[in-house]
Amino acid sequence: MPATVDKAFFDELASIARCGTLPFFRQLLVIDNKGGHAFDPVTQADIKTERNLRKYIAKKFPDHGIYGEEEGTEGSEKDFIWVIDPIDGTRTFISGIPIWGTLIGLLYKERAVAGMMAQPFTRELFFTTVEGSFFQRGDDVPRQLKVRKTFSLAEATLFSTAPSLFDAKTNQGFQRLEATVRFTRFGTDCYAFAMLAAGFIDLVIETGLKPYDVVALIPIIEKAGGVITQWNGRPAEEGGNIIAAATLQLYESALQKLHGRETDD
Repeated sequence: MPATVDKAFFDELASIARCGTLPFFRQLLVIDNKGGHAFDPVTQADIKTERNLRKYIAKKFPDHGIYGEEEGTEGSEKDFIWVIDPIDGTRTFISGIPIWGTLIGLLYKERAVAGMMAQPFTRELFFTTVEGSFFQRGDDVPRQLKVRKTFSLAEATLFSTAPSLFDAKTNQGFQRLEATVRFTRFGTDCYAFAMLAAGFIDLVIETGLKPYDVVALIPIIEKAGGVITQWNGRPAEEGGNIIAAATLQLYESALQKLHGRETDD
């Protein structure tokens, strides 16, 4: 990983995200739907923020590729590729609820090696360095993130975006898992993954994610001691159906439930 991908760089990206998003947050917006029947909103804030982030990254790392949700890919053949979701949780953004975030991750040869999740309204920054995963609010001193050592499904808290996103097959697996955990909550998008890394959540289950929804979050979770893959065990960098867990034991027990296999937990 390039030595210049450090906290100062993430601080600058977070500042750009703040300037791009906050003027539009809790304001009356023109909202376009890019998803047809399935409502998939995009706003001026998404587009402006991604363009400004791309411009800064391209200036700082002209030899790197960039893949963004709104403006696609440049330099897909590069070893290093930055993956950007300017507003993960646009539905919550347009609803005035501050649990959306700006996601920026770095791939090296298709493996996520660095990432950040910034929440501009609360001035929270979750980020990675070579030393691990960290959290900072405003000008406070950063603190290192560690997952909660939860090993039993019966003691686990489970989060997901919305039950309506599961199809008939994945919903069966999710319901089997949900029946075994302590409690379940919905609707937090990227924030749930950050809270898993911070030790407040134990499991996050999602379906149909794109790479830009998850690449930034992978190193944050892994460097905090957690596990994150697709349900089939493939790398989470590809997107798809995603499971994140605080511990390997919890991850394995949750996978058994998702796939309908017996477990002693």
